[in-house]
Order: sequence, then C-alpha cells, then structure tokens
Amino acid sequence: MQPNHKRAQSCGLPPVQERFFNRELSWLSFNRRVLAEAVNPDYPLLERLRFLSISGSNLDEFMMVRVAGIAGQVRRQIDELSIDGKSPTQQLGGLLDAVKDLIDAQQEVLVGLAKDLAAAGIRLIDNDPFTRAEADWLRAYFEEHVVPILTPQAIDPAHPFPFIANQGTGILFQMQRLADSANVSEMILIPPALPRFVRLPGENASWIGIEELVRRHAALIFPGFRVLGHGTFRLLRDSDIEIEEDAEDLVRYYRTAIQRRRRGKVIMLQLQDNFDPDAERLLRDQLRLDHALVIKSKGLLAINGLATVVDEDRQELKFDPYNPRYPERVAEHDGDCFSAIREKDLVIHHPYESFEVVIDFLRQAAADPDVVAIKQTLYRAGKQSAVIAALIAAAEAGKSVTAVVELKARFDEEQNLMWAAQLERAGVQVIYGFVDWKTHAKISLVVRREGGGYRTYCHFGTGNYHPVTARIYTDLSFFTADPRMGRDAGQLFNFVTGYVEPKHTELLAISPINLREKLYECIDREIELAGKDRPATIWAKLNQLTDPDLIDRLYVASRAGVEVRLVVRGICCLKPGVPGLSETIEVKSIIGRFLEHSRIWAFGNGARMPNKRARLFISSADGMSRNMGRRVEVLVPVRNPTVHDQILDQVMLANLLDTEQSWALHGDGEYTRFEKGDKPFNLHRYFMTNPSLSGRGAALSSGRKVPKLALRRGAAHRG
Repeated sequence: MQPNHKRAQSCGLPPVQERFFNRELSWLSFNRRVLAEAVNPDYPLLERLRFLSISGSNLDEFMMVRVAGIAGQVRRQIDELSIDGKSPTQQLGGLLDAVKDLIDAQQEVLVGLAKDLAAAGIRLIDNDPFTRAEADWLRAYFEEHVVPILTPQAIDPAHPFPFIANQGTGILFQMQRLADSANVSEMILIPPALPRFVRLPGENASWIGIEELVRRHAALIFPGFRVLGHGTFRLLRDSDIEIEEDAEDLVRYYRTAIQRRRRGKVIMLQLQDNFDPDAERLLRDQLRLDHALVIKSKGLLAINGLATVVDEDRQELKFDPYNPRYPERVAEHDGDCFSAIREKDLVIHHPYESFEVVIDFLRQAAADPDVVAIKQTLYRAGKQSAVIAALIAAAEAGKSVTAVVELKARFDEEQNLMWAAQLERAGVQVIYGFVDWKTHAKISLVVRREGGGYRTYCHFGTGNYHPVTARIYTDLSFFTADPRMGRDAGQLFNFVTGYVEPKHTELLAISPINLREKLYECIDREIELAGKDRPATIWAKLNQLTDPDLIDRLYVASRAGVEVRLVVRGICCLKPGVPGLSETIEVKSIIGRFLEHSRIWAFGNGARMPNKRARLFISSADGMSRNMGRRVEVLVPVRNPTVHDQILDQVMLANLLDTEQSWALHGDGEYTRFEKGDKPFNLHRYFMTNPSLSGRGAALSSGRKVPKLALRRGAAHRG
C-alpha cells in the first residue's frame, strides 16, 4: 500500500522521504538491538550466546523473504516505491551494504563471546590444535557417525554440479589425484541429519562445528588425494510463497509451493574468508547469482546454529528458571474455567501466567457434555500441540468442531498441513480461509447449553495458540462470556468459513472490514479533544508500525497537540520528535528476556492517562498495511473495569516505565539505550516477581510507587 499522497498534501505533511524511515533498514536496526543483547553484561553468558544465535536466525529469514522479494522486483523491473520513496534498485544496494555490516558485527561479537566462554570452560573449536585424546575421539566419532552419511561428489562433465538446498552448507575441495597428478574438484554437502555442532566428551565442554570436523578429516574421505585448497560456503534461497489468485485447490497448491521454495533463486552466498580462489570461481560460475549478495566472513557460517551450544548443561550460565503462575481466579473455582469466566471477564498475562489455562479451557470444553460446539482459529500451533489434541478429543466426543487452519503462516505451512489432515481424520470441519487474506485473528469460541438456552464463551489472544512460544512471548489472553462478544465472534467465523461479511458488529472491529476505521475514529477523537484544549493522549504497544496512512494520522494528531507514546519492538517507519511533524510523539523499543508481542491501544478520552475513562483495546493486528487490509484480524475493546485497570495500569504502564531493557528511537533513525537512572525499572522482572493479573494482583501504581513525573511526557530520561 502506497501513502495516501492527496490526504497527506491536504494536511500539509512533508514528502515521504521526510516522513518515513525505510522499512527494511528499520528491521536491520531492530536486529542490531537483538545483537546488542549478546554483549549485555547483565545477562548470563549462554543467554548472550542465545541472542547472537537469534540474530542469525532473524537475518536468515530477512534475507530469504524481504531481500529476496526486493531482488525479485529488480529482476522483473517492477518500479513500486518503498514507503520512503525508494525504488527496488535503490533499496537493494543500500540493504546489501547494511547486511554486510551486520554480519561483520555478528562475527565480532562471536570472537568476544568465544573468549568469555573459554574462560568459563566452554570452548568453541576454530583453528585450535587437538590433544592426542581429542584427535583420537574425533576420528572415531567421524568414522562411525559422519562418514556413512556423507556423499562426496566430483564435479566434472560426468558429474554435474549438484543442487544445493536452501540454507545448505558445503565444502568445496580442490584436489590432486596422487596416481596421475590430475586436478579434481570435489564437493561435500553437509546433510541436515548431522548435528550442527559436535560436543567432545569431558567435564569442560569443547564444541566443534560439523563443517570444521569434515574439513579436518578430508584425508579419510579422499584417500589417494592431496588437498590443494578448500572453502566452506553456505547459501540462502528465496523462500517466500506467492499466492496465485486462480489456485483451485489451496492445499494442493501449498504442497507444491513448499517444494518450489526449496529451489528458489539464490539470494545470499556466504563464503569463509580463506576460501580457495579456484574453488570460489567454480562456485560462482555454477550458481546463478543474479542480484545475490556474496559475502566473505572471517568466522562461523550459519551463526544461528549456536543454539545447540546454548543447550549446554550449565544452569549457572543461564537465566534462573521461571515457572509461570496458574491464574488464581480459575484455581478459586476448582479449575472450572467456565465458572471463572461467568463470574466476570478474565485477562491472563503470558508468560508470567501459564498458557495451560488456555489449553484447560479447550480440554474442559472437549470433555463437558453440555458443550455443543467449538470454533477455533489456528495460525501457528507448534509441533507438539495440546490445542490440536483437545480439538480432536472434542470431535471424537461428538461435538461440532470447526478449525480455521491458516496455510499461509510463513515457514509453518508444512506443519499446518499436517495438523489439518489429523483434524479432518478426527471429524473436525477444517476451513482454510481466504485465498488472498491470512486469517491471523486468535479466537476460540465455545457454545454451551445453560439454563434452557446457550451461552457463548470466547477467548481472544494477542498471540498464537502455541504452547512453546507462549513461554517466551509476552501476550494477553482475554476470556469473556459477554453475549455481544459471542455474537460478533460468531459473525467473524461465518465470514471466514462462508464469506458472509458482517454488516454490523456490536463490539469487535474486524480487519479488513472496519478495524482501520475504528482506530482512525479513536485517533480523530483525541485530535478533537486537543482542539478543545482538553487532555488528549494515545498510548500504543505494537510489534511493528509501517502503515503509511496510520503513521500520517498519528502525525496529524501530534500536530494537533495529542501526546503520543508508542512502544514498538521491531520495525518503526514513523519519525518521532521531528519539529513541526511529530514533536509530541515518543517511540521506544523493548528487547529482553521475553519477546514483547502483545498489541494494545489506549486513548485518553478527555483525561490524563492512565484513567478509567480511557478507551482500551487489545488486538491480533500490528500497525502494518497487511494487518489492516490483507488479513483477518480483530480489535477487542476492554470494558470490564478490573481487566481495564490490569491492562492499562499494569501492562501498558510498566512498558512505558521500563528503563533497563528500553531503547529510544530518535528522529534521525538512531536508537540509544535508556539510562537506568537512580531507580531502574525492569518490566520483565517486575511481572516475574509480582502477583498475577488475574490473581488479584495490585495495580502497578500501588504495587510499586510510581513517581508522578513518570506519567508525564519525557519523564523517562533517554540516553
């Protein structure tokens, strides 16, 4: 979606280059903040290594999807401009330089971490010599566990250049055959079945990368040859799946598209810096590197694989284990979720409060003879999903169960196809939603016979029904038996399953129907209040903010005098604090032990924040054009006074007050860490050590004395 230039001009806003940060560069800045946690002295050593690994995984996906998409536009000569007015060619050049800088920074961080790890008794073997005992053990391990899986391949007219899979790693050897002195090129591709790192036995841990293990034992694979040169490489391919409008069978289309993804165009070739020149020429000649990034790295390839080393059993080098609390309200009702929800609306704050209550809600529905129907959206459910098991149990118990399974969940398509097949075999009615739109809303709906009629119980989430990520993502679960919510949720399911577009909803706003309009209405209300010299405030917490029209609306609000405070973890294309454009807007990003994932909107409604009059919403949607116009999303108003206070006065306020994990975004695009100050505040630690939201926990302002100044704009000192 391109910016609405006519509306922007009518509001007197400057050109796009002055209004917006580039989306892709903003993402790279986010991953820089993730990488910065790998050198955070407040974190245990293996947790710092984990952040380095995460930055590697993030970069892989960015290259395979975002950079690959821009390179594809360049190849097809598509001239669509970015949010900041750049052509695909202009973007690609700047991105490749920034990616090279980030990879160099990752390698620099790894060098420092490797030294610290070695001092702590964990060695990452690079060019280190082996002791005799180590050499003997590695040789035996290599011959028994590695050699049977490897397939060396000569490269000559009789042996064509092999296909190299996405994220594939290999070693190219230039060899001389001793029998006739002939030069031969040989390649070994590292099979994905092999471990990324191998741990040597011993109390002090030594880890060696599988490619280094293979390289050092080349003589065992190639007897009768002499190694003249070698080089380790890794490549990434375009992995996005484009939907064809005329796809007749979405399931069949995705099964073939997943296969095509593995053969996508090369988008990045990474070489170790000591790569043999002859081998490099051969590799470049054989691979189609049109618009691909070729990078030489001094250190480890596939830096995401360090996650294996993080699993080292050294608890003193990791965060203290954290066990989430089970919601007290449900426990007070002897585990009866329906009884607890009937009493009044309920909010659960993950991961501080257990996701198990969401699973228990579905398990209880599956076992309850009075439950007649369950409807469920599934975007990402994970590999071992208790949610799937509960739905299968409900169907086998004879209940009407409908599951909306989203096939377009990137990199989870194969898993979702498997779940869909299992659900269908159990008798669940499986729906795949729209061809053009993703169903991203997180909703469970349970219909139960009660008192001669039916009552509908709903769960609305800001995160996925994924028990594993629910332990590390901060999200909100909202349970309600409000009949208006139930009727609206029913209309949403009918919209997805039968294309029956809701003509009117009582409480929910649904994308792509009216979610954008609802947000605009709330923003415009604050603009109107500011024009009357009344308090006008907007607080929001999002993962990404990239929609140009939404950003322009916030600029207009700022110009009108509305105080806007945003917590945007990742990409943010809005420029804060720019005179005459966004002087009253502040943006911060929070990176820490848990991944901030919940989406919250709060509008002051004529009073200073926080206040009971504020219009408060939680949502599955981020501030992106795709969420507003190309996904099925839901914006849920929070009206119950207790839940309202818990979300606004605790969750949202704690995010704004955090100083230990926060970064401030400046008008030039740079992020700087907050200064901790005399009274540092860590929101993750706060929620880990304070009573649960649903368990009668006191509000933040009473649980921890909050200085009045902290609620005023600019009170938190930025670095």
